[in-house]
Amino acid sequence: MKESETKNVWKAHVICQLRRRDREQHHNFRELVHAYSRLLERSGVADAILAAAGRRSDSPPSLCGVRLKRNSAELAYQAVEKQQILESQEMALEAQRERLALEERRRAEARHARRQLRLGAERQASENGRLKGLYDALMERRRLAERLLRQEEVRGGGLLDDLVSLKRHAAARLNRRNDRRASFQDVHLLKDLQTAATSKVNVESSVSFPHRTCSTLKKRTCEKSPGRLSRSVSAPESSPKILASFREFFERRRGQSSRAWADDDEKEEEPARPFRIPTAARLPARALHVLEAHEQDGNTVAFCSSSALLASGGTDRVVKIWEVQAGTLRHRTTLDGSTGGLTCVQFDPAGHRILAGSYDKSALLWCLDRPVAKLTLTGHGRKVTAARFSRHQVLTASADGSLRMWDPQRAACVHLARVASCCSDAVCLENVAISGHFDHYIRFWDSRLSGCVHRVSAGGKVTSLDLSADGRHLLSCCRDDVLRLLDLRRWSEHSAAFRAEGFKCTSDSAKVAVSPDARYVAAGSTDGAVYVWNVSAGTLEARLGDKHSAPISAVCWSTSGEYVASVDKKGRAVLWSDI
Repeated sequence: MKESETKNVWKAHVICQLRRRDREQHHNFRELVHAYSRLLERSGVADAILAAAGRRSDSPPSLCGVRLKRNSAELAYQAVEKQQILESQEMALEAQRERLALEERRRAEARHARRQLRLGAERQASENGRLKGLYDALMERRRLAERLLRQEEVRGGGLLDDLVSLKRHAAARLNRRNDRRASFQDVHLLKDLQTAATSKVNVESSVSFPHRTCSTLKKRTCEKSPGRLSRSVSAPESSPKILASFREFFERRRGQSSRAWADDDEKEEEPARPFRIPTAARLPARALHVLEAHEQDGNTVAFCSSSALLASGGTDRVVKIWEVQAGTLRHRTTLDGSTGGLTCVQFDPAGHRILAGSYDKSALLWCLDRPVAKLTLTGHGRKVTAARFSRHQVLTASADGSLRMWDPQRAACVHLARVASCCSDAVCLENVAISGHFDHYIRFWDSRLSGCVHRVSAGGKVTSLDLSADGRHLLSCCRDDVLRLLDLRRWSEHSAAFRAEGFKCTSDSAKVAVSPDARYVAAGSTDGAVYVWNVSAGTLEARLGDKHSAPISAVCWSTSGEYVASVDKKGRAVLWSDI
């Protein structure tokens, strides 16, 4: 009994606590209780609990109520937990909605920015189209201006030739007029002499002053007074001397006139001065003169046939001419007109003209007394890597693999040859053109470029070629850092190779040189030094350094064998010799 009473008391206490909590939270969970009651009604849980309690007859009615309340409390806890989970999920959903709204705003901003960018791109495209139209118009005007300039240059050259021809014709006409005048005077003089032969004259005055004698004779023949013509010496004895003196006088006048016009013709067409190749070239040992030749990279350098002038070119688009005087370089003139950097320069055999190749796909020809280009040869698809004089024509080579032979009088291409490999350099012999290519071959062409008559393996990518003065040896430089000297008389691939420790080819267009007597070869290196090899011994003779502060791009030997010139990537030029 006591135990059952104790249990009932505990249960009653729990029920009281639950009722108190229910009363406290009734207001807060009213809606939840109603929802829970509706849930119980729908599920029939309460009926099932009551039925189960009725079937258990041994359980008192109060215990069934307690169980029902306990189950209700548990269900209420579960409902609260579910409500909390629902609230947390609703909060998460709300956060998701806020994030979604933020993303929507960002998306709208992105769409707006995209529209703005698209409009800007359209405006930029239209502006680019307008600028492209202006650029095309300017290029067309430039081409038209260049074409007009070439026409005017051709016209100016024609006018100059016409002027020279007119001067020659005028000189010829003047000479003929003088001859006719002299003949006319001779005829009159003979008549006067024949008239005077029957009279007496003063021999001394006639011999000493022939021009006065003529006028005196004319006066005396016109005069009718016989007393004034009487002299002590007869005329037949002196007439041969008088005639000889007059003839000598007129011949002297005619000779002065013809010589004057002959001197003018000689000035207009002065022949090239011959020069002598020395028996032995000098081995350069020290720098004679160092100067900053160009504002940008120096690419090429060349001597004239007399070794009195030096030409240099670079990426600053000008050719500078230097006078070589006692081991020093003095600036003489600057030749401009190129729209791109210069790759090569060469003097003509007479030393009056300069030929240069350019990055603007053209070759230019200057006269030394005119700073503006006289002729521009265009037609290559890429930069012109070589430009050489070949008799009365001009040979050019390009990185597009083509070689062109030009007639400078017409500025027209007369022969064309193409190779699939880039042409880096070309030289000319009397009837042969030689070209070096990136496909490791040196090709020989006939003078009309009608076909490749022979080819030799170079051993590497060819950067430059150079001929000895007698045309018997060909020097080539390759990217494998080896110089090779080929004997052209044998037409074989056997060649002497020159290499040295520390020597490295500067670039794909590095220029090398062979001495005029083919005793030495010289090349510039990336370390700023000039390397000189002895051909017969095959050994390195000299290493000239400490003057260049950048890789050397070109080296050339003077035709007299006295000087070596070099130019580097910073535009510095150095003159070397053993003096």
